[in-house]
Amino acid sequence: MDFLIWAIIIVCFVLSFVGIIFPLIPSPLVLWIGFLLYFFFLSTGNLSWIFWTAMVVLTIVLIVSDIIANSYFVKKYGGSKWGERVAAVGVIVGSFIIPPFGIIVVPFVAVLLVELLQKRSSNDSFKAAIGSLLGFLGGSIAKVVIQLLMIVWFLIAI
Repeated sequence: MDFLIWAIIIVCFVLSFVGIIFPLIPSPLVLWIGFLLYFFFLSTGNLSWIFWTAMVVLTIVLIVSDIIANSYFVKKYGGSKWGERVAAVGVIVGSFIIPPFGIIVVPFVAVLLVELLQKRSSNDSFKAAIGSLLGFLGGSIAKVVIQLLMIVWFLIAI
């Protein structure tokens, strides 16, 4: 039985990284399922309140990192508020359209079109679209680092 639980925990951890490319898979939730499976089925009480508190904080950072990175880069590259909003919606819509490439292409094209519709120059619109691409990549890198930190901390704690 322990082998089966460990196999499911490992699958959960792997799926959390798949969730970075396919946002339909909620990475934080899948990580937590792995932690909780261990806690309820295998734990000998060795996960402290410090571990659980840190996981809650890191989960919040994990969820917010995508939004912050996307907003920051679109703004940094001269995008409008509408460009920022459309980039966030584009990531969600893009996850349904030609996954996994849709989460890169759809926000890029959407931001480009929104900025052009606001009568911004094609150069400024393209820069804002590049910002959405860099925002996605920056957020993804941050998510990988945070998830690795959470998993390594878990493995050290057990």
